[in-house]
Amino acid sequence: MTKPIRLEEQLCFSLYTAQKQYNKYYATALAPFHLTYPQYIALLALWEHNTLTVNDLGRYLNLDSGTLTPLLKRLEKDDWVERRRDKVDERRVLIYLTQKALTKRDEIYTRVNSCLTHLDFTPDQYNSLKKEVDLITDHLNQFTQNTDTLKI
Repeated sequence: MTKPIRLEEQLCFSLYTAQKQYNKYYATALAPFHLTYPQYIALLALWEHNTLTVNDLGRYLNLDSGTLTPLLKRLEKDDWVERRRDKVDERRVLIYLTQKALTKRDEIYTRVNSCLTHLDFTPDQYNSLKKEVDLITDHLNQFTQNTDTLKI
C-alpha cells in the first residue's frame, strides 16, 4: 500500500495556495485600473510585442479562443485595445494597444512590480524559484501530452 502524502507535504497544495495569494495581490494592485489578472497579462504581451494576432496572443498566454475572445472584448470596451481585421488577410484579427494602454503602462508596472519588493527575494532567489516552477510546468506539460500512452 502506498503511504498517503499529507496535505501540508503536497507540492501541488503549496503552489495552489501561492497562486491564490498571487490572485489576491493582483486583484488589489490592478483594482484602480479595473483590470483582471488575465487582462493584465494580455496587456503585458502586447506591451512586449506591440501588435499581435488573436492566435499569437492566445499562444503566448496559453488561453483558448473561448476565454480570450470575451477578455479582448472587455479590454476593447474599456479602451485598452483595438481589434482590427488584417488588411492583407482578413481572416486574421490584429490586436493594437490604445493610447490609454500606452499611457498607463508605467503606472501599472510600478504598482504591480511592488509585489517583488513584498516578496523580499534576492534576484537570484526569484530567478531560481521561477526556473523551478517553469520546470514543474514543463514536466506537467510533457505528462499531459502523453496521457494516452501513460498509465496513471
